[in-house]
Amino acid sequence: MRKLSMDELGRKSVEEFRQSDKMPVMVVLENIRSAYNVGSVFRTADAFLVEGIYIIGYSAKPPHKEIKKTALGAEETVAWKYFKTSGEAIEELRHEGYRVYAVEQALNSQLLQQVEPAKNEKVAVIFGNEVTGVEQSTILLCDACIEIPQLGMKHSLNIATAAGVVLWELVRKRIMHGA
Repeated sequence: MRKLSMDELGRKSVEEFRQSDKMPVMVVLENIRSAYNVGSVFRTADAFLVEGIYIIGYSAKPPHKEIKKTALGAEETVAWKYFKTSGEAIEELRHEGYRVYAVEQALNSQLLQQVEPAKNEKVAVIFGNEVTGVEQSTILLCDACIEIPQLGMKHSLNIATAAGVVLWELVRKRIMHGA
């Protein structure tokens, strides 16, 4: 076994990325206070070839020094759009045919491993503020909540970590089912 060289990784160019068929998944970042977290989510969104990112409220948006530091260029490849409110973003997502989930611990939330989107179903996942999570007013606008099972003493994850877990699970299921 040996580590692959950069040439062997088969990386897409910016143009190849933009022209690639994307996973029918949209990320929504609601009032994320750390630009480093926003940049990390851009990098994860690029890795999993998701449709794009909607940035809400006071979340940092490109161009931003701290986003650039953690995104490592993904802010140039992943499509993104800014909205002042989550309501505006959700309205657009619904118009585009997305099923909208808040990623939050909530009454009657669905465990992540139990979420099974239909083959070509478009899914949007909303990640909230590092301290307060997804706003209750936003949760009321969603179709459901997705909860990441947590077995230890802590019952919260950094938003960038949570995004990695949720996006991988959604993408993994689509890869397994050939969608």
